[in-house]
Amino acid sequence: MKTLFSTNIGRLRIIAFLEGVSFILLLFIATPMKYYMDSPAGTKILGPIHGALFILFILNALSVSVEENWKFTKTTWKVLLASILPFGTFYIDHTILKEIQKSKEAN
Repeated sequence: MKTLFSTNIGRLRIIAFLEGVSFILLLFIATPMKYYMDSPAGTKILGPIHGALFILFILNALSVSVEENWKFTKTTWKVLLASILPFGTFYIDHTILKEIQKSKEAN
């Protein structure tokens, strides 16, 4: 857990999780509440939170991309695309980010 906070890739994994959770809550709870129950409070609260986490995720993904020398056409695009797909950040964390962190810890 300590390595999550001390490395760039670890921080990206934390932000990916938070961004993914905020996106899921916004899509599947707050938005239906807004349109079917006429209660926009959830989107007013979660919208800005998700927006800030989204921007933070993009900036950190680009930072990690430069640090890790990712090929922009392959890995970077996968990570960036994951932020606009529901459950995408969880998939990217499991398939790419976790493996990169494991390999860095082994060295």
